[in-house]
Amino acid sequence: MTQAALRTRTFVQALNEALDLAMERDPNVYLIGEDIGEMGGDFGVTRGLWAKYGEARVRDTPLSEAAIIGTAVGSSMLGFRPVAEIMFADFLGECYDQIVNNAAKMHYMFDGQFKAPIVIRTACGGGFGGGPHHSQSVEGWFLNVPGIVIVAPSTPADAKGLLLASIENDNPVLFLEHKALYRIKGEVPEGYYTTPLRQAAVVREGEDVTVVATMKMVHEALAAAAELEAEGISVEVIDLRTIRPYDEETILASVRKTGRAVVANEAPKIGGLASELSALISETCFYDLKAPVVRVAGRDAPIPFSLVLEKYILPDKEKVIEGIRKVME
Repeated sequence: MTQAALRTRTFVQALNEALDLAMERDPNVYLIGEDIGEMGGDFGVTRGLWAKYGEARVRDTPLSEAAIIGTAVGSSMLGFRPVAEIMFADFLGECYDQIVNNAAKMHYMFDGQFKAPIVIRTACGGGFGGGPHHSQSVEGWFLNVPGIVIVAPSTPADAKGLLLASIENDNPVLFLEHKALYRIKGEVPEGYYTTPLRQAAVVREGEDVTVVATMKMVHEALAAAAELEAEGISVEVIDLRTIRPYDEETILASVRKTGRAVVANEAPKIGGLASELSALISETCFYDLKAPVVRVAGRDAPIPFSLVLEKYILPDKEKVIEGIRKVME
């Protein structure tokens, strides 16, 4: 893709382009969810698609997450490739059974005769005073579920490429979109392209410490790395991009080079992605490590409405810097 083919787009616009291109290419791709039709979605991701493709392919639904995912799973068994929107990731609890016991197990239980190529788009993450029911990071809920793919972009270009790759994938994909990233801008290639799943990106090279991060925490890690550069600390930042199955090779190669690792994830520390990656690094790179792995994660508490308390609960650049300083000691 040439430089001339790049345009500046927001994260939301990149997602919209991906959905438009997928629907244009494959008539079996359709959208389903609450307020995604004429309204264009709560965050504007599906804006204009109802007018272009009609209500048969952009389906507004009642407020029933179980019905949305149930319909998506059933239609996927008949050859459709639904992209279902769950407005807030917190509401995935309402359709957890459909995802875990139906979609994720479909290929295994029917020996490949049936599959569930569905994409579940959902907005996650805090930082806006949304409170306990509209701010959670839910990847940990699904890490323990074989058969599901979890995708988490951090840039507009990856949002588009990863969404198109997810729609092409024959497995059920949970596609996480951090709300804090919806308005960020970046260069996005024109046309149809895919970004490979299960392939992390080294977004900043360094020599002293590796920081593995996802979604908004990638940007916090990059800001921390830029600040610490002035002190002579060289930080390598890895954007995981696919949370399950994650890219072990890129993570471990980086940690073997730097000898130190920080894992940054917004979800609570206990039982989450940070714990999983910390265990992987400790088990595999024990003799390469110059210091114990440090987890930078959310505190073990519900997300409060208060912005002051929310800042205390959630990890940020300052907490990443604190974690890096700890491993550098």
